[in-house]
Amino acid sequence: MRVAIVIPARFASSRLPGKPLLRETGKYLIQHVFERASEAKCATDVIVATDDERIFTAVREFGGRPVMTREDHISGTDRVAEVAEHLAADVVINLQGDEPQLDPHAIDLLADLMRNGSDMATLAVPIADIETYRSPNVVKVVCDMHGRALYFSRSPIPMVRDGVPDFSARPAMFLQHLGVYAYRRDFLLRIATAAPHPLEQSEKLEQLRVLGTGGTIAVGTVAEAHRGVDTSADYAEFVRWYRQNGDGGTRCAA
Repeated sequence: MRVAIVIPARFASSRLPGKPLLRETGKYLIQHVFERASEAKCATDVIVATDDERIFTAVREFGGRPVMTREDHISGTDRVAEVAEHLAADVVINLQGDEPQLDPHAIDLLADLMRNGSDMATLAVPIADIETYRSPNVVKVVCDMHGRALYFSRSPIPMVRDGVPDFSARPAMFLQHLGVYAYRRDFLLRIATAAPHPLEQSEKLEQLRVLGTGGTIAVGTVAEAHRGVDTSADYAEFVRWYRQNGDGGTRCAA
């Protein structure tokens, strides 16, 4: 099974412009992500997809493989799909360019999940507290007995009608979705051109286009959520972490 990891990266960001090129650790942020992806055993190709010449040049500078894409993409998924059109891959993994601490083992888990015949795969982590469960900023997922997603929501799901949620139970019933995806290449090309589904538009969650149109998403559970970099404070925290731990300390257990 040929697995291509595509990392969409754009310069513009409302909260942290130029994020991929931040370099306080001595490496570009996008370089940290590229190196984590390259450590995954499943990877046959690792590509950075960008519409910015500065990012393209930086990736080439550190020895990565950049691909220029159109500027008019609405989402990272669309950018990944453009690259996937030209790849000889069975599975395409969409790894966000601002997640330098994603464990390579978690990427391999995504690839393994695709062996069960699902159209897509993604990851989740057990929810440990009531604040996370209730927060509309945290996407939750519920699964069937085969580990396939039934629904994703910003609401607290599954709702506990009587009593309070038991976050200590295993296997975990309350799961926080992590926004990393694997797709069958042909399915990615189809879903990227499909019209938005009403559920997707209501919750503002792209993955509901898949469920709403009958697609299947396998869900793998990892022990910890990886840290993304959305703000300058997030990046400062990553820099502190990196200086204390180096490359070996940037991985979360899967």
